[in-house]
Amino acid sequence: MKLSNLSLVVLFVASACVPKSAEVILSREVLMDKIQGGWAGQTIGVVYGAPTEFKHQGTLIPDSQPISWGEGYVKYWWDKKPGLFDDIYNDLTFAEAFDQLGLDCSAEDLAMRFAYADYHLAHANQAGRYNVRQGIMPPESGNWLNNPHADDLDFQIEADFIGLMAPGMIPEALDIANRVGHIMNSGDGFYGGAFVAGLYAAAFVESSPARILDRALEGIPCESTFFQCIDDVRKLYKKYPRDWKRTWFEVLKKWGADTGCPKGVFLSFDIDAKLNSAYCAIGLLYGDGDFGKSIEIATRCGQDSDCNPATVGGVLGVMYGKSKLPEFWKEPLEAIWDLDFEGTDVSLAKGSEYSMRHALALIEKNGGKVSDSEVTIPQLPVEVLPLEQNFVNTYPVYRDQKDDWLETEYEFDFSGNGFCIWGNLVCLRGITKSYADRVAKKHVGSEVFALAEQQDDYVAEIEVWIDGQLDQVSILPMKGTSRKLEPAWKYQMTEGRHHVKMVWRNPDPKQYLLRINAIQYYSENPVTDTYYHN
Repeated sequence: MKLSNLSLVVLFVASACVPKSAEVILSREVLMDKIQGGWAGQTIGVVYGAPTEFKHQGTLIPDSQPISWGEGYVKYWWDKKPGLFDDIYNDLTFAEAFDQLGLDCSAEDLAMRFAYADYHLAHANQAGRYNVRQGIMPPESGNWLNNPHADDLDFQIEADFIGLMAPGMIPEALDIANRVGHIMNSGDGFYGGAFVAGLYAAAFVESSPARILDRALEGIPCESTFFQCIDDVRKLYKKYPRDWKRTWFEVLKKWGADTGCPKGVFLSFDIDAKLNSAYCAIGLLYGDGDFGKSIEIATRCGQDSDCNPATVGGVLGVMYGKSKLPEFWKEPLEAIWDLDFEGTDVSLAKGSEYSMRHALALIEKNGGKVSDSEVTIPQLPVEVLPLEQNFVNTYPVYRDQKDDWLETEYEFDFSGNGFCIWGNLVCLRGITKSYADRVAKKHVGSEVFALAEQQDDYVAEIEVWIDGQLDQVSILPMKGTSRKLEPAWKYQMTEGRHHVKMVWRNPDPKQYLLRINAIQYYSENPVTDTYYHN
């Protein structure tokens, strides 16, 4: 059954641009159905894309490769890989925080809830968590100078709850996004979450994916590279309305180069927010309103191919409501609907109740009306967010693959205006003596031999000297939830030749080593020819 043939059950549908003075009326039953549809669609999408997540980097998932779905499938992934649902349980953590702290809670209050949640995080989320635990609060915790992952998609994949608590109220969604998104992101990474919050909010009052997309972009500054990337998808859709793969190729060709993420720069891995949001936009525009077709296209775009269909599925889930989603997609979800996610005491059912309470309160706060049977949602003007752009005059120019170790001291030279070390602290306890000897002699190569011990309280202190001056002391906890993702970085230095020396203050080389996978070098001048770093 194609969802594009279904009618949107609302008492008022804005088929064109909603006038600034307009009001949208929904029954309370429809409002709750849409909220549940958002949580349901998001979860369906993340499970649907689970087997393909980051397995297709810079490539499409070919049509010849089937993507599974069926009875028991959601519960299978729930039991097999609880961490797969990171975007859901991060959403729910914030929804619970607003419920307990109040709708006017501060960014600092939200940051503390987020930073001390008991589950695994990565990329911008973990970098933001580390900063908060070190006393660096938002917006500095998400700023690119303090967070190499600031342009990553982390806020994008956990901003769904914002639109669900601000139905049809994009200005309110952007205000909440501003408080949440700068915990872990800035610039394009922040805009990715603001965009998704806008998609969900618009989906309550629009019946066309194209209109939802247009309205979600209203608050994004057109000068930003994020806006320009998504706007290119709109333009390419008009040019190639029946060829999503051509649009995918043109977007990749222009925007498929990660600038910040140390795992992705000059490699095929790309977790950049604007590229993955573009894949969401491709799924929404080319899916023709059909739920299954839309999430399949978003998945087959590759890269973060579970979170992108989760966004698309959640937006369409709001547009249609949970009751209107086909049983084929809904039925496997029911097995976990009332179960609490890892590291939380919140389920999809409870999250839906949170969102409903928040939505009713925000409708009244914004001058709307709430009765026993319906709500009247005011449509207010959207103000464009301030312009933020990360990595200004900071271009990656060389990736120096090291596969090396810091035992007590380590130093290197480079030419440019910045560097970022990709590596991690490693615990040797529990490894056989022969294996530890191989590690000490650097005979392990690129093999991943030890993960951070979750309960290890050791904290490394490493001095970072730049051009003979102590620049920083890098604090590296061994404990996984407290870990620092990159040992050291420095941006916006004076362009030129630099020397970096790292000195381990409290080394214990028999138990701990610092792995240095690679070092990225930056310059105020983009690469135009072969670049020599020495």
